[in-house]
Amino acid sequence: MSEQQNFDVVVIGAGPAGYHAAIRAAQLGLKTACVDAALGKDGKPALGGTCLRVGCIPSKALLDSSRQFWNMGHIFDQHGISFDKPAIDVKKMVARKDGIVKQFTGGIGMLFKANKVAPFYGFAQLQPGNVVKVKQHDGSEVELKGTNVIIAAGSDSIELPFAKFGEHIVDNVGALDFETVPKRLGVIGAGVIGLELGSVWNRLGSEVVVLEGLPNFLAAADAEVAKVAAREFKKQGLDIRLGCKVSNTEVKKDGVHVFYTDDKGEQEIVVDKLLVAVGRRAATKGLLADGTGVKLDARGMIEVDEHNHTGVDGVWAVGDCVRGPMLAHKGFEEGIAVAELIAGLPGHVNLDTIPWVIYTEPEIAWVGKTEEQLKAEGIPYKAGSFPFAAVGRAVAMAEPAGFVKVLAHAETDTVLGMHLVGANVSELVHEGVLTMEFKGSADDLARICHAHPSLSEAVHDAAMAVHKRSIHKAN
Repeated sequence: MSEQQNFDVVVIGAGPAGYHAAIRAAQLGLKTACVDAALGKDGKPALGGTCLRVGCIPSKALLDSSRQFWNMGHIFDQHGISFDKPAIDVKKMVARKDGIVKQFTGGIGMLFKANKVAPFYGFAQLQPGNVVKVKQHDGSEVELKGTNVIIAAGSDSIELPFAKFGEHIVDNVGALDFETVPKRLGVIGAGVIGLELGSVWNRLGSEVVVLEGLPNFLAAADAEVAKVAAREFKKQGLDIRLGCKVSNTEVKKDGVHVFYTDDKGEQEIVVDKLLVAVGRRAATKGLLADGTGVKLDARGMIEVDEHNHTGVDGVWAVGDCVRGPMLAHKGFEEGIAVAELIAGLPGHVNLDTIPWVIYTEPEIAWVGKTEEQLKAEGIPYKAGSFPFAAVGRAVAMAEPAGFVKVLAHAETDTVLGMHLVGANVSELVHEGVLTMEFKGSADDLARICHAHPSLSEAVHDAAMAVHKRSIHKAN
């Protein structure tokens, strides 16, 4: 083993939380190292974590490609555009996705170089005394001693014991790399990954059946938003079945047999490919040597306080491996906040204003409390909503589905939540995030001038509707 190397900060993991932490620490003058084990398709190190390699970025590339194809057959004719027999070259589409992934993972490497972050490639394990032992890909080992260690180990797909991943049963990684459009695609789980990847292959012609164990669709979202989204998905041909408890799978010559029970009893479907999207778990297995003092909870997540400190001097944890939503942008903010805390600056992440987005068509987004949560907590509120069908820009785009809802405290008018379903709401939700961060009111939002014609006018009118003064709909 080579001689121990000393750093001010050693980051374990170069995903969204880890690379942000490493770059920000280096910007602040701290000698920083970052360890990551991931390899790309070419067998070379690929920084960026699940998000850049097999998550956020590649899935959006496929979503955009499939959307273009879908629009050719379903929306272009409304614009007077016609052509002969649209076709999809799946291998070319996947190659485009791979190119985007390579561009961005390589970009992190360049950012590390520009900011003087020392990268190490291999599997890291935290030892007592803030020592990180790295087993590098060539079999050699190196020890890194950090005054501070930031654990950003990320998360892995949950594998079901009766549906082991392989050629026909896949997780998000496999569903991004199909070489052809499966005639029949089964999806277990109607969450973000299931809906997004189910949408990709449905748009390209696959018969998609989504089996969801819960009785309610998108239970985490606002009930009205979920209802509108479900209606639009049904129009697109997504077959979403609720209250389905999958019990077993069998791979046979004619496909994957999926056995489940619903309110009608035992059921079976046969599909060519099965995507298992039942959630993710913290990637902490083998991460901690005995005696580090770092604690894991019952779900394998690292226990931290409100500032992401583990309680062990100099050891922090951020991103998917700690409490809070498993979202890349939440990891971004935690990584930056911890780097700034280490440097003696203030750092804090408000988990109550983290936006959620599902990049389906229409998009679904929200921030803050739902009406159901406010009712359950006994918080008095007023609601205002506005449909995209009454927004000139949305109709001109042939994207009239959906609406914006603003929830405000009935007494103080402080915005408590914003819920959206429709075109480009992944961008519009940040009006709600910003308003909530500044403790703004629905009246504040209503009095801000919004450009016309724009989709953002739906936010404006929804805020006005809280006080029954929307101009473009009956109050």
